[in-house]
Amino acid sequence: MPVTHAATRPASGADSADDAVLRGQDPEMAEILAAESERQAVTLQLIAAENFTSPAVLAALGSPFANKYAEGYPGARHHGGCEIVDVAERTAIDRARALFGAEHANVQPHSGSSAVLAAYAAVLRPGDTVLAMALPAGGHLTHGSPSNFSGRWFDFVGYGVDPESGLLDMEQVRALARTHRPKALVCGSISYPRHLDYAAFRDIADEVGAYLIADAAHPMGLVAGGSAPSPVPYADLVCATTHKVLRGPRGGMILCGTQYAERVDRAVFPFTQGGAQMHTIAAKAVAFGEAATPAFAAYTRQVVANAQALADTLTAEGLNVVTGGTDTHLVLADVGPLGVEGRTARSRLAAAGLVLDTCALPHPGARGLRLGTAAVTTQGMREPEMVRIAVLFAAVLRGGLDSRAARAEVAELTSRFPPGAAFAEVGGGAA
Repeated sequence: MPVTHAATRPASGADSADDAVLRGQDPEMAEILAAESERQAVTLQLIAAENFTSPAVLAALGSPFANKYAEGYPGARHHGGCEIVDVAERTAIDRARALFGAEHANVQPHSGSSAVLAAYAAVLRPGDTVLAMALPAGGHLTHGSPSNFSGRWFDFVGYGVDPESGLLDMEQVRALARTHRPKALVCGSISYPRHLDYAAFRDIADEVGAYLIADAAHPMGLVAGGSAPSPVPYADLVCATTHKVLRGPRGGMILCGTQYAERVDRAVFPFTQGGAQMHTIAAKAVAFGEAATPAFAAYTRQVVANAQALADTLTAEGLNVVTGGTDTHLVLADVGPLGVEGRTARSRLAAAGLVLDTCALPHPGARGLRLGTAAVTTQGMREPEMVRIAVLFAAVLRGGLDSRAARAEVAELTSRFPPGAAFAEVGGGAA
């Protein structure tokens, strides 16, 4: 693996005394990490679930809190020496509650899936019926996949989208709810690019006596910045990740009203998790603080503007953009009109330095591409760069531009917009 040159390293992961220690003690792992740093620096990260964290978030992740065992909750730990980590967790809780307007927040889930597992455990029992977005329509593994705990423990019924428009049909959701009388209704998706009507979901849940669980892993960062509607006033339980657009460490959280607080807390610990990862919780607190700034709100607006510019240009280049556009950071594209299949397209684009995902499309068995603009917006890119990326994207898939020429264009973009550039100023973010 090539050793990274300092000039190509992300600003959020610059050389430090810790880097020197690692190079001296474990040069093999140091070289692996350097190679990943360089990969991030010289390719475009268009995976919708990824972003770049600030140096402050990374500092919290690498803090002495990584040494502390802290099973339980502030003031009620199963280990001694938790006086200071208790302050950190209370800070994270208070910041999350203030940021999202929630009565209660549990910031301990290790991931988004862990948060969903705990939410289900708080209000469901094995065998209960759950209505959620079907996996082929964009549902998550925790929405009933037979390979996941959700599909093994609960009876999931899936709702979908209109195969022509790609849009949710709320009357179909209502009809399925009336037929199956689920114990819980889950709203959320990993690849639905439009805002959800949480009030309509609440109305359906109330009609059939179901709990409403919002899986808001993708839009929660936009919610924090005021660029997407919040599920908090409508859902009984809101599950989310702290990375993606929110730009924090990899992890999860659950928001709820006080009436569910004790059930949620017990479902997280001791039912589904052991000791809290206090270094990650500290990093979550930092990210919540950053997300409460005007700079972050401006960043989320630019994320959406960039996604819309990307979608418009991909459409102009002949791709079929699902739902005709986007309200969020997500863009779903059917590459079939360019004569290529989704997985093949992903491989060609990866060779050109454009890193993204495949996803299910509304048409049975079809797969397209899922793009996200969170990371490139953190790098400081705006609409003109999105147009350039979309044109490059189409040229590669048509075969009109080889991978070497495409890599040169990507290198020019990343040299002008390096990862972490948005954090050059205190409280940074693409504004």
